[in-house]
Amino acid sequence: MIPTRLLLARSSTVLGISKWAPSTWAPLKLSQLHSLQASSRLFSLGTVDHAKHQEASGKKLLSEKKLKRHFVDHRRVLVRGGNGGSGMSCFHSEPRKEFGGPDGGDGGNGGHIILRVDQQVKSLSSVSSQYQGLSGEDGGSKNCFGRSGASLYVQVPVGTLVKEGGEVVADLSHPGDEYIAALGGAGGKGNRFFLANDNRAPVTCTPGQPGQERVLYLELKTMAHAGMVGFPNAGKSSLLRAISNAKPAVASYPFTTLNPHVGIVHYEGHQQVAVADIPGIIRGAHQNKGLGLSFLRHIERCHFFLFVVDLSLPEPWTQVNDLKYELEKYEEGLSGRSHVIIANKIDLPQARAHLPQLQARLGQEVIALSALTGENLEQLLLHLKVLHDAHMDAELEQGRQPFRW
Repeated sequence: MIPTRLLLARSSTVLGISKWAPSTWAPLKLSQLHSLQASSRLFSLGTVDHAKHQEASGKKLLSEKKLKRHFVDHRRVLVRGGNGGSGMSCFHSEPRKEFGGPDGGDGGNGGHIILRVDQQVKSLSSVSSQYQGLSGEDGGSKNCFGRSGASLYVQVPVGTLVKEGGEVVADLSHPGDEYIAALGGAGGKGNRFFLANDNRAPVTCTPGQPGQERVLYLELKTMAHAGMVGFPNAGKSSLLRAISNAKPAVASYPFTTLNPHVGIVHYEGHQQVAVADIPGIIRGAHQNKGLGLSFLRHIERCHFFLFVVDLSLPEPWTQVNDLKYELEKYEEGLSGRSHVIIANKIDLPQARAHLPQLQARLGQEVIALSALTGENLEQLLLHLKVLHDAHMDAELEQGRQPFRW
């Protein structure tokens, strides 16, 4: 039983931790005071534990491994167009006009399933594995046609390839591009359609046609002007964070990015250059070692490359040779595209010692910088704009509309 004097005790809060203090007008015995202090400590500990639990239950940032679940770059989709509505067989009849003739209307057409490019969609994770189009309504009397089924639009990201049986049937590479994945079935004909001079009272009507059914394979290839290529832990993600607003995961321990990230670099005159952080390629990637083919497919659409080299490792020039070898083995001529060599981690002492050897071995310009400290980032941004402008001019000379973000 709780003592009456304990119930008269007053409560106070100090620095967010509640504790009980006896009332000035309610004196307590020494034994009761010790008991009260013990209960005070238990109450304080319970309050702290409750605060920790509330803090732990808050929203946490997703890890790189969990983020991969939200990025899907290939999907098998079964699409069925809507079925057409059936035609109607009936005859018009009203007082003093018993033989008004056939007036059965046609059925409505089934709805199409259409793939549409949406720039706000970044992966195929929102695409379901099966789609069924809306069916058309049946025809009615008094020559009323059935309502056609509305088209079902499926939003896909820029750079989606549509394949059927291993053959590419559509390349959705520009915002607003559409592709009819499955046609809706045609509506059936009512008996009014079969009216003729030699058949004044037709009773024939046809059912609606079933919608088209196809199995399509959607494959996403990242659309970007520049592709940042390098081995794991070369600092590609840190460099992308330094030059754009993209936020790929970075850490002070070795790991590889699990999906590509695209960052937008802004220049004067509202000019934008898209740079993709291609996940780390390893030796033998063209043979599908590691996640080689899953990574390499995102490089094909890049117009020029940024080879990122870890300058702190011994013999850094071998990284460039190995990267070009993997690209060439994956697709002939891929390694010959315009590129620039970026020597990262110049802030480390051993990296500065390797820089002269790297330049001598490659025999071309090397941009030495530090994604961590921001040293010499201006030179990279200027060179990036030069490569972008050269690509835009080449596309316009060939009469093609260049890709813009």
